[in-house]
Amino acid sequence: MTRRCHTPDHDRRALLLGLVAATLAPAAPALAQAPARPAPDAALQAAIVKSNAYTELLNRTLRAVESWDRYRSWVNIQRGPTGRERYITYGLYSLYDVRSELEKAAQAVVQEPAMPDLDDAMRRYIQSYGALAPLITRANVYYERKDYQDDGAALGRELHRDLVPAAQAFLKDRADVELHMRTFRGDINLRELADIERREGRSARWNVRNVMIEARGVMDLMPSDARPVVDLAAFDAAIARYSAALRELDKLKETDPSGASILDSQAGSWLGSLREYRQKLARVRGDARRAGGHERMWIVNNYNTMVSVAQTRLRFGR
Repeated sequence: MTRRCHTPDHDRRALLLGLVAATLAPAAPALAQAPARPAPDAALQAAIVKSNAYTELLNRTLRAVESWDRYRSWVNIQRGPTGRERYITYGLYSLYDVRSELEKAAQAVVQEPAMPDLDDAMRRYIQSYGALAPLITRANVYYERKDYQDDGAALGRELHRDLVPAAQAFLKDRADVELHMRTFRGDINLRELADIERREGRSARWNVRNVMIEARGVMDLMPSDARPVVDLAAFDAAIARYSAALRELDKLKETDPSGASILDSQAGSWLGSLREYRQKLARVRGDARRAGGHERMWIVNNYNTMVSVAQTRLRFGR
C-alpha cells in the first residue's frame, strides 16, 4: 500500500522535476505551417532526447528521496530504530517501477551528444539507486507489516545499518546529476530558442518557450527545506527576466492575438503573485520559514498549470 502524506516541499520538488521534460520537449509542428520551413537542428534534438531520458529517471526516482525523508522523520539516524518510536507506523514510501526509465537513461549515457561529466554522474546515480532501492523496498514491507513487533526491531536495525550509507551515496550522486543537468538544460534552452527563431521567427512557440524558460529560472530560486532563505537579489533578477519575457509576449498580440493568448492571462497573474510573495520575503530578509501563508504552493501549482496549458495548446493546436 502506498502512502500519500507528502510534505509541501516534497510535492514542490516532485512538481518542479516533473516539468523539466515538458519544458524541454521536442518542438511539435508549428501552429501556423509555413512552406519550406528549415529542418530542426538534429544535434539539438539529440540533446533533448538525452535530457528527457535523464529527467524522466530523476522524476520517477524522486520517490526514493521522499521515502528516505519519510524514514528520517521518525527514526534516530545515529541510533537506528528501537521499535518504540512514536511515529514508527509512518515507515517508508514504496517505490515506483522505474525499469523503463533506468533502461532509457542507461542507453542515453552512451548516446550522442557525449557529456562526460553528466554521463559519468548519471552512471553513478543509476548504480547508487540500484543499491538503495532494494533496501527501501525491504524496509517498507517490514514496517508496513509491523514485523518490528515480532523481533524487537532487530531486522529494522540491520536494515538501518545498510540504509544510511546507501541513502547518503544516492543523495550525493543525485545532487551531482542535478548540478550538471542545470548547466545542460540551460544550454539546451538557449539553443532551442535560437532554433525556433531560425525556423519560425519570434512566433507563438518562441514566446511560449521564452516565457516558460524564464519562469523555470524563477522556480529554481524558490525556497525549499534545504534552502529556506531566498537570495533576494537573484530572485529579483529572475523576476525581471520573466517580466521582460512577458513584454516580449505582449508584442505578439499585434500580429498574432490568438497565439499570445496561449499564456497571456495565466502568465500575467503569476507575475503578480511572484511580486506579492517577493514583498513578503523582503519583510523577513528572504527567510521563507517566517514568511507564512500559502503563496509558495499557489505559485508552484500555477506554474504547473501554465506548463500544462502551454504544452497542450502548442502540441494539439489552439
